Amino acid sequence: MRTRYQGFKELDRIDRRILDILQSDGRISMTDLAERVGLSATPCTERVRRLEKAGVIQGYYARLDPKAMDLPLLVFVEIKLSTKSGEIFEAFRREVLTLPHVLDCHLVSGDFDYLIKARIPDMSLYRQLLGDILLKLPCANESRSYVVMEEVKETLELPVSL
Repeated sequence: MRTRYQGFKELDRIDRRILDILQSDGRISMTDLAERVGLSATPCTERVRRLEKAGVIQGYYARLDPKAMDLPLLVFVEIKLSTKSGEIFEAFRREVLTLPHVLDCHLVSGDFDYLIKARIPDMSLYRQLLGDILLKLPCANESRSYVVMEEVKETLELPVSL
């Protein structure tokens, strides 16, 4: 299966294999990566650079243990806006980008307008976060929260069809 990507001709089987490996091991050496995909180091490195330049590879990250960072509490918050317009959505977006404990924020369909994922140290900061969301974010007037009791699966890896 081949996929077109803006600014990139096509993702072939080798590109997909490279992406699959880099998702699980972004620190792999180009020599080891090349060996695993059946290329020599130079063409493999060129492919990785092309994937980076095209924006298919958007970055490399260190995954941190939330408990080691004193952020053991994971919460999801649904937010409903009292008014909806392009200006309100943009103002909401700008403001939510300033909240350091918010990891993800998505404009969603359904009964609520936004779904927010946040990491916090404890319930007292959760109350503060919720207050900041409801008081600071434009037109936020209703919320529903979910405190995670157990994290069954959390990943940033996307399925790559090979």
